[in-house]
Amino acid sequence: MVSQTQTAVRTVHAGLIGSGIQRSRTPAMHVEEARCNGIACRYDLIDLDVLGVGADALPGLIQRAQEDGFAGLNITHPCKQAATHEVDELSEHAQALGAINTIVFRNGRRIGHNTDWWGFASGFRRGLPEANVGDVVLIGAGGAGVAVAHALATLGAQAIRVFDIDPQRTARLVAQLAPHHAACRFEAGDDMAQALRQADGLAHATPTGMAGHPGLPIDPDLLEQRHWVAEVVYFPLETALLQAAAQRGCRVVNGGGMAVYQAVGAFELFTGVAPDVERMIRHFGSLGEGGGI
Repeated sequence: MVSQTQTAVRTVHAGLIGSGIQRSRTPAMHVEEARCNGIACRYDLIDLDVLGVGADALPGLIQRAQEDGFAGLNITHPCKQAATHEVDELSEHAQALGAINTIVFRNGRRIGHNTDWWGFASGFRRGLPEANVGDVVLIGAGGAGVAVAHALATLGAQAIRVFDIDPQRTARLVAQLAPHHAACRFEAGDDMAQALRQADGLAHATPTGMAGHPGLPIDPDLLEQRHWVAEVVYFPLETALLQAAAQRGCRVVNGGGMAVYQAVGAFELFTGVAPDVERMIRHFGSLGEGGGI
């Protein structure tokens, strides 16, 4: 029994499954925001590398978390697509994307969600509220690229030209998203210069520019002052692409917004509490230039 001088504290248990996640910022973001809302949050890192297992261990890890009373799980590389087969229900956006980054355990069922796309869309609109997304060039057709393309189409893009070193990956993105966005034309790009002459902006969704993958994904001389440029990379926040774009007078938005907002979405799904977004953004910034989602 709780005495009059004590306050019952609600507890929430969550975790992240993925490879190489020891420097993830996600636990800190969830634990701190929970504390600010009077919730005691335990957030576990379930690192496949540390456990010495592969993605084939995913079913057992999810089952164990559910049995242990977790509110839910975040899912990251390399499990986002495989995890769709381990849930009872997929949200509308998760169905469209064919990948999930969040599982909620509720009444004995598992519901799969994808907050990555919403994270990009929210970060984009926060950073570039007036940007026109009518015609967009997208670099990268992997998991992040699919989420970004879905986000841009949801924001009202009418044409998205996709560039990727793997033509089959580009074809899969187009085939996957086209049925869900009748008002948007998805197509494989073949001439970057021509595509950018027509485009309102450029979205970049590959690892190029990360601390471990330095460089530029395009010739920056193709950028014009009228373009906006959006990144998914957030380590570092100011990538070589964003530096080059800013030097040419382009409006830019870094990947920090996507990183925070995907956590915002997951936090609300786990707790049922709407977090303070600005507080989470400040906390994310205080964690320094390091780690991963």
